[in-house]
This record gives sequence, C-alpha cells and structure tokens, in this order.
Amino acid sequence: MSGFAVVYNKQDRSELEILINKIRHRGPFVSGKIQNGRVLMAQNYLEADIPLTQGDAIQIATPVSDSPYSDHKICYDGQIGNWQALVNSQCPDIFDGPFREERLILQLYRQYGSQMLEYLDDAIFALVISDGESLFAARDLLGIKTLYYGRKNGTLYFASELKSLLEITGEVYEFPAGHYMNKDAQLTQFAKLPESPPSILHTDITDMMQMIRSIIQRSFNNRVNFISPTGCLLSGGIDSSVVAWLASEACRKKFGKNTRLKTFALGVGESEDIQYARMMAGHIKSDHHELMVDLDQILELLPDVIYHLESFDPSLVRSAVSNFLISRYAKEKDIEVLLSGEGGDEIFCGYLYLKGFATDELFARQMECLGFLHNNAALRLDRMNLGNSVRVVAPLISGELLNYALSIPMEYKLKPDGEQKVEKWIFRKTFENILPKDIVWRLKQEFSQGSGSADILPQYFENEIADDELEYTQAYYPIVRSKEELFYFRIFRHHFGTGKALETVGQWISL
Repeated sequence: MSGFAVVYNKQDRSELEILINKIRHRGPFVSGKIQNGRVLMAQNYLEADIPLTQGDAIQIATPVSDSPYSDHKICYDGQIGNWQALVNSQCPDIFDGPFREERLILQLYRQYGSQMLEYLDDAIFALVISDGESLFAARDLLGIKTLYYGRKNGTLYFASELKSLLEITGEVYEFPAGHYMNKDAQLTQFAKLPESPPSILHTDITDMMQMIRSIIQRSFNNRVNFISPTGCLLSGGIDSSVVAWLASEACRKKFGKNTRLKTFALGVGESEDIQYARMMAGHIKSDHHELMVDLDQILELLPDVIYHLESFDPSLVRSAVSNFLISRYAKEKDIEVLLSGEGGDEIFCGYLYLKGFATDELFARQMECLGFLHNNAALRLDRMNLGNSVRVVAPLISGELLNYALSIPMEYKLKPDGEQKVEKWIFRKTFENILPKDIVWRLKQEFSQGSGSADILPQYFENEIADDELEYTQAYYPIVRSKEELFYFRIFRHHFGTGKALETVGQWISL
C-alpha cells in the first residue's frame, strides 16, 4: 500500500530523509515531505495507490490535507472497506478520487477526535495526524498494517518499518495494535478482542452460508476495483481459491466474458500447492502462471527476505520466502495489485493445532490466534509484497466478516467428524457447490508446507549447523529454538542488532 515516516519535536530534515529513504520500496511512485510547526512528515505511495498518469500524480501534494485551509496533515497506510458508506453518512462532500480515505479520516478526526476510530471498525490502518502542534497516531485492532515508534532525546519518531527507526535510535518499539498515542507518547487502547463469544445470530446452516457469502462478496466489491493491473495469489487452498473465484467472476463482469484473471502459484518442484492451484486455475479458466524454485534459490534469497520481514521466526520466514518470490514474479509480469486469501484461517479456525482443544476452550484460543497476526502472518502479508512494490489486498480480512464469524458456534468452525475435527467447516460448506470438492475439503496446510519450503529448510539447517553452535547461542539468547531459527537469527542480528529490536519479533507457537 504505502509507507510513511514522522519526526515529532525536532526540526532535522536530514533525519526525516533517512527514515523515508529506507522504505522507498513501499512507494516509489509518489512521495512528499512537509515541515509544519513541531512535526516533520513524509509519505510515499505505490502507483496502484494513485491510479493516475505520472504527470497528474506529481501535482498532488503529500502528506495529505482534507482542505487547503486546514493545518491538519495525515500520514496513512491502510484500506477502509466501508469507505463509501462512511462518506455517505458522515462526509458526503468527499469526492471519489485520490486520497479519498485520507481526506475521509481527517474529516472524521476533526468532527470526533479520537472517537473517530469507532468508525474504522472495517478498516486496516496505521496513521499519524498532526496540525503542527498536536499529534495523534493509531493502529488497527489486529495490527494488519505495520507501525513502529522510537525515542531519542525528547523526540518521537514513527515509521512503517523497523529498519527506518534503527538508523536513528536503538530505543524502538512496535506500536501496539488497537491503540492510539498522543504527543506525550501516552498510549490508549481503543479496541480489543472480545473475551467471550457474542450472541449467536443464526443457528440454521443455510442462513449462515448465505450470510458468509454475502459478507465476503460485499468485502470483495468494496476493496477490489481492477483499476490497476491485478492478479491473484493461488495456493490451491480454499482461502485463495475463494478469492480467485470471486476475482475471476468480477474480472469477466468488468472486462468481458473472455477475460482471464492472472493467477500465480509457487512450488519447490511439483509441490501440492502447484497441483491444487493448477486444478483451481483450470476451474476458473485463469491465465495461470507457475514459478518452480529449488533450495539454492531459496537460500540465496533468505538475507533479503529477513531484511524486509524483520523477523527470524522459522514458520514465518519459510512462508515469507515463498510469498516474496511469487510477488516478485508477479511484478515482473507487470502486476501492480495482488489479491490474497490471508485471514481465513484466523477467522474460521483453520490452524490444525486448534483441533487439540476442547470446544469450550476454542474461543479463547481463536482470540489468541487473532492476537498473533500483528507480528506474524500480517507482517508477511505487508512486507513480502511491498518489498517488491506491489499492493496487496486481502478481502477476507474484514471487520464485518470477523464480527459475524465470531457469532457462529464453534462446532461449525471446527466440526466434529467421528474422532476427527474438520477445520473451517462452515466456510468450506459455504463454497462446496462452487469450487472443486478436492479443493474445498483439502486438509489445511501452511503456505510453506504446501509450497514445499517447510520440508527442505529445517532438514538443510539440521545438517549445516553443529549442535554446539546452537547450545552456545541458546545460553545467551534462549529465544532461539532450533538450528534453522539460529541461521535466521544471525541474519536478523546482522541487520537489526540484538537490542530492543528483538522485542518486536513475534514467535509462532510451534516450529
């Protein structure tokens, strides 16, 4: 989507340059910087963020204000699913053009102050607003959009990526999801995940299926417009297959019945993902592209992936490598926007480890799983695509869909079937008559497992790193859990050191 950097309480433009230049990949198409009172702000955008000609885009001043008469400026990275409904009800004078979301947020902020965050319950966002004196920063409930802050000698710094801040200060922190901050660096929580299940809305399976289809279709329509060259990541799992089917239908409706959506799959050789993605591509008659890679290609790419990812968690790095490779390949095919099925596992309880818990414990475990997103799967979604200057859109990450799914009884998300449980059962059932049955009922696999990287990487590092190397490192850094993680940790340490940057790294529950 985009990137930004902010310096508050120090007028040193060279520091701002350092911050924003470090994340130029997040928006090489248009960028701008301003100095306003106590604040310095810089923003950059991808071409897909501003679907105009190059000449038109250069004329647009960034960071954005909502009117020529306002001192308030916004640095913003995000997407508002229900932006049109908010415009109609709150700001009918906002036009449908560049920076509509930024201008909408600014008008909401001027009307409601921090309470405006209540209106962004169907949005992913990281933002900083200032009039030169005041400061307001915020991040969405799940932390889908990344944001970090740092301090040095009474100055506050904000940036979309950790690497920017570490050029200036070692006192760095991940901005907590569901919080906002004022100019005194006071953090306030404005939203949190529920502690108990909401009231059940439907008990009839048909009603649930109709509602799920309706919400997902609405979320897709609100987020995807095909104005920029658009493709779809396709792993052959049900999440990406649902998004690819929706995109294929919408693409034909917009451009004609013979239009073929571009889909992209990756595998280490003839992996499961390649085979199932090929099946789904045939089903929707997409213009399908496959990228086959080997171990040497993955190993060569690891330093770049960890640099962009800012993590050393093994399960995350494995899937990130695959994501980075296929995103880069799509960019080479002139794709500016990639659609992703990210979010389905968290919303409909798709992770296999959840099967080990009793039904009455599952809601708490699902909330825990959603709480991992901010520095795990969401990090991969953001960094691996923006590292290649590609905008990513995930229609299943929807506030409306999440709220409805939480009201569905757990036994329909993880449905007992004899001695087993079927993960995401109600989601699968919803699309049973639309997608190939082999895809609908395919066992859940993480991206790295299906693509093949989860098999070859742990085995490779087990042979490459000696036992005593791991033991020595664990004596100083017990967070390192395996030889594979040690290799990634060394790369992370080279790029980011071992200070407070380590505290921003999330680790998945298993290796």
